[in-house]
Amino acid sequence: MESMTDYGQSRKNVAIRFIYALFFLVVFELVQIVLQVTVLFQYVYLMITKKRSEPVIEFSNKLATYAYKIIRYITLNERNRPFPFNPLPEAMEEREEDDRTV
Repeated sequence: MESMTDYGQSRKNVAIRFIYALFFLVVFELVQIVLQVTVLFQYVYLMITKKRSEPVIEFSNKLATYAYKIIRYITLNERNRPFPFNPLPEAMEEREEDDRTV
């Protein structure tokens, strides 16, 4: 049976990665709060103006991508640490071009 060091992992590296994962779990909770506020703002804005706020849509799309990157990192599916250790990711998908609100 091969040991973890055969794969280039030492207990020290795993412990450091675990500490980063704990940090990003806290960051992820903050991202969730920001996302909730963004959603509430977008719906209030939509109710008042009857149109969507484009800057908020762009921000929330990037925020969703950032949350996805955090999840991939803490679940050991990605090696690169998310922001602030690397640049903010660009949005993975463009939003749907639809004028309907529902």
